[in-house]
Amino acid sequence: MVLAAAPPGMTAGERRVLAAVGSGSATLSLAGSAFIVLCYLLFRDLRKFSFKLIFFLALSDMFCSFFSIVGDPSNTFFCYAQDYSAHFFCVASFLWTTTIAFTLHRTVVKHKTDVEDFGSLFHLYVWGTSLVMTILRSIGSDYGRLGAWCWTENGRTGKVAHFMTFYAVLWGAILYNGFTYFQVIRMLNNARRMAVGISDRSNQIDSRADALNRWGYYPLILIGSWTFGTINRIHDFINPGHKLFWLSVFDVLFAGLMGLFNSIAYGLNSSVRRAIAERLDMWMPERHRRWFSPWLTFRGEQQESELVSLKIEGQQ
Repeated sequence: MVLAAAPPGMTAGERRVLAAVGSGSATLSLAGSAFIVLCYLLFRDLRKFSFKLIFFLALSDMFCSFFSIVGDPSNTFFCYAQDYSAHFFCVASFLWTTTIAFTLHRTVVKHKTDVEDFGSLFHLYVWGTSLVMTILRSIGSDYGRLGAWCWTENGRTGKVAHFMTFYAVLWGAILYNGFTYFQVIRMLNNARRMAVGISDRSNQIDSRADALNRWGYYPLILIGSWTFGTINRIHDFINPGHKLFWLSVFDVLFAGLMGLFNSIAYGLNSSVRRAIAERLDMWMPERHRRWFSPWLTFRGEQQESELVSLKIEGQQ
């Protein structure tokens, strides 16, 4: 299982707790990611390049969560399929976040309008890299069965391969996203200072800067989801056979919630809420609509798009 290796040094009760926590959190992520995928498929006005990247992120999260839940430990083939598939789609999820960051940076900081030309390259980069990392993952690995989980019993070579093909990619994506969003936010803050005294221009930049400042927290999703998993892996490498139950619980809990966090942060923006509100206006009686009005209220926000075109006077 990608979320955490089922620890042989624990009691049967502790293993059942880990299995329940991991499956429960992955189920929440599966539901959240599937909701974003469904919105993309149902609402044609969401089928823009910016949201297409979010769609593939949600799709990767959905399959990562699905394969983290299912598996038949009585069948060796399904053990391989579960572990390899979960690894592939989790790595793909990390990489799709970097394509969103790259697209935002190229559009806002470099003022380029050619981001859609990178669509095919994004697919080659994400799926190709995920496939290579998954193949390399098998080095030194010996698959086994424990309770309701398929797990990987690794020697040191296998542990190093797992860390390099999963956690190194993860933290590389975190560093890239953090650096990219930092540049975007810094550029917008500079633009805001330049626009002081020009009320119309200042209000426009403030509106966009507020949305992008929220995106600056997006790298924290990966950090929060995988910090415990990274510590758990390092601890297991240094002290093999000495599992910490509490650390394993936090590992499977937060790693399993990654898809849910991504679906809320990336997917539930004003574009999605607007599309849902329009359908509710068409299909739902007015007396029921008011129940959803607080969640669907836009409060004058500009549409939150990952492709914000910002022309800054004086910097052209």
